[in-house]
Amino acid sequence: MSTDEERRALHEQNRRSWNAVTAAHNSHKLDQAGFLRRGGSTLYPEELALLGEVAGRRLLHLQCNCGQDSLSLASLGADVLGVDISDAAIQTAQELAQASGLPARFERADVLDWLDAAVAEGRRFDRVFSSYGTIPWLADLPRWARGVAGVLAEGGELVLMEFHPLCWSFNAEGKVVEPYFIEGPIPERGGVNDYVARSDGALSPSGHAPGVVDFENPEPAFAFQQTVGAIVQALADANLFVKRLWELPYSNGCKLFEGMEPLPGNRFGMPKGVPAMPLMLGVVATRR
Repeated sequence: MSTDEERRALHEQNRRSWNAVTAAHNSHKLDQAGFLRRGGSTLYPEELALLGEVAGRRLLHLQCNCGQDSLSLASLGADVLGVDISDAAIQTAQELAQASGLPARFERADVLDWLDAAVAEGRRFDRVFSSYGTIPWLADLPRWARGVAGVLAEGGELVLMEFHPLCWSFNAEGKVVEPYFIEGPIPERGGVNDYVARSDGALSPSGHAPGVVDFENPEPAFAFQQTVGAIVQALADANLFVKRLWELPYSNGCKLFEGMEPLPGNRFGMPKGVPAMPLMLGVVATRR
């Protein structure tokens, strides 16, 4: 972005869009607190494999949304702090923490501002974690990477599990219709959608309910295309060493577009007749 003021305006609009959709998302998820209390987890094997042992580790979960993954990590013994821009999401996360009895903490802030302040205050973490639809909402990826590097303790690691940026080139039928390289903000006029409803229960491990039907978000949103090259370059420029780069031919939990084939483990692959393509991207980077 050309100015911090423009970045703030776009992030603020995204905050409103996420606030508007949060209740719809959670309307499809039954007894989340009870599920977590009973040892349930919303984490997938891929992010657990990248995170490694988390017990006793100071873990920062950036763009944690409603905190289900944060609380799942807390149940594994991690000392978890979740940060998200959405007031509604953080309120839900705090309520879930109290109802489930799990000790994760949550703070509401624009992640870029939060990282700047945390670096200045000397806050440090052994792991920084972010997953599934997070960095496409960042107007300034290099600043995010510098902030992550600044809060990592010596030898600490960033673990990022994201939908592959190539996904956003596909239309609903799984055909490539958009360029991979797009500069500037991408208007999402329909706002953040109710992807939980579209997942047909894959994103509701505690149990799925019809909930809000045909949700329409009154608040638009703005996304940003962060290519694989842009991600790796931002990390390198922040003096982070990429020790693992992992591409996967399926998506966890989300039907990214219509016609995707259901796979075991609440995963989805490309539609029949469409060649396999990378749908998820995993990154582990260490502070040098």
